Amino acid sequence: MIRLTLIIVWWFALAFGARAAVEITEVTSPGGIKAWLVEEHSIPFAALEIRFQGGASLDAPGKRGATNLMMALVEEGAGDMDAREFAAAREALAADFSFGTFNDSISVSARFLTENRDDSMALLRAALMVPRFDDASVERVRRQVISGIRSDAQDPNSIASAAFDLTAFGDHPYGSDLSGTLESVTALTRADILEAQARTMTRDRLFVGAVGDITPEELGVLLDDLLGELPEEGAPFPERAEFLLAGGLTVVPFDTPQSVAVFGHVGIKRDDPDFFAAYVMNQILGGGGFSSRLTTEVREKRGLTYGINTYLVPMDYTELYMGRVASANERMAETIKVIRSEWEKMADLGVGEKELRDAITYLTGAYPLRFDGNGPIADILVGMQIQGLGIDYIKTRNEKVEAVTADDVARVAARLLDPDALHFVIVGQPVDVDASN
Repeated sequence: MIRLTLIIVWWFALAFGARAAVEITEVTSPGGIKAWLVEEHSIPFAALEIRFQGGASLDAPGKRGATNLMMALVEEGAGDMDAREFAAAREALAADFSFGTFNDSISVSARFLTENRDDSMALLRAALMVPRFDDASVERVRRQVISGIRSDAQDPNSIASAAFDLTAFGDHPYGSDLSGTLESVTALTRADILEAQARTMTRDRLFVGAVGDITPEELGVLLDDLLGELPEEGAPFPERAEFLLAGGLTVVPFDTPQSVAVFGHVGIKRDDPDFFAAYVMNQILGGGGFSSRLTTEVREKRGLTYGINTYLVPMDYTELYMGRVASANERMAETIKVIRSEWEKMADLGVGEKELRDAITYLTGAYPLRFDGNGPIADILVGMQIQGLGIDYIKTRNEKVEAVTADDVARVAARLLDPDALHFVIVGQPVDVDASN
């Protein structure tokens, strides 16, 4: 059955690859649940992507990690089925469920055959509405989470990210890892897990995308059966997160021959009119792999690193412009100097026409490759809704990228890039790097 499902996914990807455009229908169930649907009836297979806005940011005070632990336990038994029986039932249906936790959302993903749709959704409904959260499963998954926390505490990349978040956001949920701490996860009870579910899985923050062999009418009935009994309201959303870091350096001593640095400053909102100009700018500065300026200057010309990248981070309650690099301890100081220099050069001089055209060509050419199957498309549909993008965004997105001019990039670079505001959190034993805090 697994092999059959993989074959169906492959054929489904081919079917969508041959289509000129993705046609989206907005569906409202009889019970009022809204969803975006892309119909594809050439094979008997469908994908459902469910997202609840809020995510781990809704952890109750003192209960950090509760949402993450809850989502890891959702399919560990439901109703009369224990974890083993639930897994066997899912396997017999050739269905695939996955559950994810993020700072700003939690996700439920389902893939199922048309012939098994009703039974697959009944099984998923049991997981969402009557999860067992029994003691044996809680303790087993708790041990897995704690093992991951301990592993991260020895990983320079994880340490750097955690230190940046803590110093940047303090007591805000963004200031701590969504997995929680050893102390907070150890103290979580079954009541805390049930509360985390009640705080997050509610109708008022629900977004749905569906792709495949299902009609709008069938999807409406499915959604009411699956999600209609969710509570209406969840916990209040958190306040905006104030970015607390000024420009400078923070060094976290760690015994390793190579230092890892996470760096960044305030970014740009997703709905800002200059977002696409910033998106193209980032591709040129540090987001474009081997073609980016930072890769050219830091790696190719000076051999300071094997890789460097930058990325825009428009979150629900803040926005950042971030980057990451690793370099030998004795070369990290030079690496930081070059990064700041390129930051300043882009802010002062903007970009040339050729690198602008190359970036736009890449970004518009790569975009269709994201639509490589039912699951990725369903995920895109949900992301569009959460970000407040129009239902025609897929058709107009490349036009927005192509409309960016060199003057646009110069304007947003001068506005966004501030080398003096860059803060570097460095984990390692960097030479000749004086921490400012």
